[in-house]
Amino acid sequence: MDEQGQSIQVVPMEPRHIEDLERLEKECFSTPWSFDALVSELSNPLAVFRVAEIGGRVAGYVGMNHIVDEGYICNVAVFPQYRRLGVATRLFEELDRYAKENDMASISLEVRKSNLNAQSFYHKFDFEIVGERKNFYANPTENALIMTKTYGGLF
Repeated sequence: MDEQGQSIQVVPMEPRHIEDLERLEKECFSTPWSFDALVSELSNPLAVFRVAEIGGRVAGYVGMNHIVDEGYICNVAVFPQYRRLGVATRLFEELDRYAKENDMASISLEVRKSNLNAQSFYHKFDFEIVGERKNFYANPTENALIMTKTYGGLF
């Protein structure tokens, strides 16, 4: 529940979300995804994009590509006014449920090396640092840590 007592609903991304998600991207990232890039994910058969809503308003979203038995998280963002209300937690719980239901072996993501808050959050969901990508991010240039969560299997 958020501070007004409204629950967080997580739903598949739909066309009605795109304008809000484009605004969210611009608020959160130095190289945001465009409107067209977000729209293209609606028809991508590998895309697993989920939107968190509070009171019918977009609070945040997560995007992942599901390839064979692996997931690759490409985007996670929450509007500033909805942070620390459990939005990201609900989104990651949904990805975790999806991964288990679809017998995925792992989910990976990149995070800025300096983003200790995000790293701490991902650790709570059992993501571990497995590598580093040199100069992965721009504006400013920074290395990325690769974090992966494994689900049973050979890992």
